[in-house]
Amino acid sequence: MSNSPLVSYTKLSPNHSGKRKHAIDTISIHCMAGDLTVESCGNLFASPSRKASSNYGIGSDGRIGLYVEECNRSWCTSSSSNDNRAITIEVANNGGANQGWPVSDAAYRSLIALLVDICQRNGVKRLLWKGDKSLIGQVDKQNMTVHRWFAAKACPGDWLYSRHGQIAAEVNKRLEAAKAGKDEETMDTKQLTSCADTGDNPSAWAKEATDYCKRKGIFAGDGAGNYGWQKPITREATAQIIYNLLEAAGMLEKLPDVK
Repeated sequence: MSNSPLVSYTKLSPNHSGKRKHAIDTISIHCMAGDLTVESCGNLFASPSRKASSNYGIGSDGRIGLYVEECNRSWCTSSSSNDNRAITIEVANNGGANQGWPVSDAAYRSLIALLVDICQRNGVKRLLWKGDKSLIGQVDKQNMTVHRWFAAKACPGDWLYSRHGQIAAEVNKRLEAAKAGKDEETMDTKQLTSCADTGDNPSAWAKEATDYCKRKGIFAGDGAGNYGWQKPITREATAQIIYNLLEAAGMLEKLPDVK
């Protein structure tokens, strides 16, 4: 199990329970209830007397801190069951309680990027949010939880809470785009591999023509007996083929130059 490569600051907290007892399948976003830097948050969690921690923290400048490695259970949501399965993220606030504990644009962008990375590395295909406390643990219906469901707290603040659906949508959009790109790349690789495997075995309908081109030296192959009859062809390869054809026909010098 790895940690996010997006981390720019690490200060590991002693406040954790060691190895998780459940696979990561849930996300819990928290608010710091203050405009803390990743260093300040790390210093708070470094104190054993604090008896609190999170896996990650995000400052208002967008920097990401690591406090408890993903393989370990943090002490963040007042729930052993939730913390054992959730990645917990504290986000700094650039406004107070009267504003619902808002976060900066930079922090929000980093939150989305971090969530995408966490999902990709841990096999979470989509973020699901219903805002329904009764669905805790039913990750096929909802895999985002909030601290206020487990304790008498306002966390993550109304600003973030009201945007959980938006956060899930933005993360899912990026996950889908990344998957589409990967699928396309995989398909291209398969096609190229398939072409490479064709070697000297053209389709039956082209057998006579390919045999002729081989005999006449129009196609020279790669020198190892492979002609790649079904491979894509480049412009330089096309030029060489035309050159070979005209040379075989004794017409190289008969074509006029372009003026």
